[in-house]
Amino acid sequence: MHSKRRSCHSALRWTARRTVTFACWLFLSFFVFGATVWWFRPLREGVRPDETIVPSGPGVPTANASFAPTVVNSAEPHGPSPTGMAWIPGGEFSMGCSASCESLCSSPGVSHDAQPIHRVYVDGFWIDRTEVTNAQFAEFVAATGYKTVAELRPTSAEFPDAPPESLVAGSVVFSPTSAQVLLDNYLQWWRYVPGANYRHPTGPDSDIRARESFPVVHICYEDARAYAEWAGKRLPTEAEWEFAARGGLSGRLYPWGDDLHPDGKFAANLYQGQFPLQGGDTGADGFVGIAPTAQFPANGYGLFDMSGNVWEWTADWYRPDHYQMLAAEGGVPRNPTGPASSWDPDEPGAKKRVQRGGSFVCTDQYCTRYIVGTRGKGEIRSGTNHLGFRCVRDKDASPPPERGNQVDPNQPTSER
Repeated sequence: MHSKRRSCHSALRWTARRTVTFACWLFLSFFVFGATVWWFRPLREGVRPDETIVPSGPGVPTANASFAPTVVNSAEPHGPSPTGMAWIPGGEFSMGCSASCESLCSSPGVSHDAQPIHRVYVDGFWIDRTEVTNAQFAEFVAATGYKTVAELRPTSAEFPDAPPESLVAGSVVFSPTSAQVLLDNYLQWWRYVPGANYRHPTGPDSDIRARESFPVVHICYEDARAYAEWAGKRLPTEAEWEFAARGGLSGRLYPWGDDLHPDGKFAANLYQGQFPLQGGDTGADGFVGIAPTAQFPANGYGLFDMSGNVWEWTADWYRPDHYQMLAAEGGVPRNPTGPASSWDPDEPGAKKRVQRGGSFVCTDQYCTRYIVGTRGKGEIRSGTNHLGFRCVRDKDASPPPERGNQVDPNQPTSER
């Protein structure tokens, strides 16, 4: 996406359209990549939910004056709260990312497609408090017999130039390097692994036993949408996702404020240490690699992991110029659903949707798209071991079936 850095997450979307063998994947990845992902950063305590951003202190970027207070709706939802979901009141807010965030990442361009900051209105909605877990997705598969894209053998129709022996089911996995490398080619630390899928996150020799509360990964867009429909829900729009992630705050760098480590504590599962070296992630935040859901404090709306751990799909098509197009139209978009089609100048033929939130692979050495207003992107039939999703439900929608909600992932294990 952004030339040499490919944003700590281009890796995460490039997801090699699950070609199969690494060689085949390398050949096709140029065309299939979901490509570049981005974001997140912290904030100070004691901030009113409607307060305009005014970061201060050594090393903190100056807030962009375009951020204005969030105007929250007063309407309340009808009926009881769906299990495992939180109510988001909706309203009008400032969406996007300030160019000052560039100072927080060693690789430039993290905010380029997230400008200009613009006002958006969304209605109230329900959203999952955590990403969908392995246990919840397994329930869906048991009930429907669904096969994810990563479990299906690629066809010659999809990849006409690939030799038949290379058409093997699999997915893309983060693979740390044995020695330090220049951060100018993400294919050095991502590879296509035959047999990798949500049941086998790092390859056929891995499994998800005792990982029921971890977010499900290796999920393509159609996999996420199929689960959401089965559960009586849908995927969030990009605007809904950002409104929810901000937790009632306006213009803060992270879902919790402007300090990446509030009170000296870790607030998200990110990458600490030398990237992307094998053994480089020190796990200073308590986790090397992916973590179970809800291991860090929730934001102002009671949502977990809106920054870090795994990337999350949204329903919107991706265009790097979409915010500029909205600004040119003027006014305040109401419940925007994104552009009519996808376009990425790096891969004009690839169909990509917006991804949000960043992951455990995010680091200020390469990609800080765990900053709230930044954006990621991914080819719709590509998945990785740091990509998942969460669902939403409309305020007045019929009560969802009791599917995917039997276990509240935020309830202590001892109380289940």
